[in-house]
Amino acid sequence: MIRFYFHPTRNPANSEGPGGKAARVFDSTAILLYLAEKTGAFRGKPEDRPELPSWLLFIASGLGPFSGQAVHFQFAAPGGLDYAVNRYRREAERHYQVLNDHLENRDFIAGDSDTIADMSAWGWLDRASRVRKDEAGPLAPFPNLKRLFQMVEARPAAARARLVGKDHPFKRINDEETRRALFPSNYPPAA
Repeated sequence: MIRFYFHPTRNPANSEGPGGKAARVFDSTAILLYLAEKTGAFRGKPEDRPELPSWLLFIASGLGPFSGQAVHFQFAAPGGLDYAVNRYRREAERHYQVLNDHLENRDFIAGDSDTIADMSAWGWLDRASRVRKDEAGPLAPFPNLKRLFQMVEARPAAARARLVGKDHPFKRINDEETRRALFPSNYPPAA
């Protein structure tokens, strides 16, 4: 999932934050919480709200990081790190299973309507083919996750989200400069 940085102070005309002041909000989960609170949308019913942050944090602190590490060790890390590949992939799959089991006989993660938890999960489930490298149907063993993903994917907002960044010419060459930018901890500081 892309980490967005919502920074309305870059636009001096934007004073729509708390108390009419600009707000600085970063991290995908924090942004989802902020926007849901600000707009009153996708928060679920009041009785669903105690559970909602638990699932958001499950995704943000479990599913997301393990998925990211699984992708890293399968696609970017040097070969020979079988333990790391196995550990992170299996942990991501374990998180998939917890969420899949939770969705048994229910349509949404928290409550009976779509919430920011479903949106957050969608972003990570979109990467299932990379998390579960070489699997023909990466969500096939998790039918409830597949159903949730397809439900969110069918929303017009998902199509709009997929367009974000399409007009930006991202660098496509994986050279040393790229590796230094992506994995700075693997390189000594520049002298």
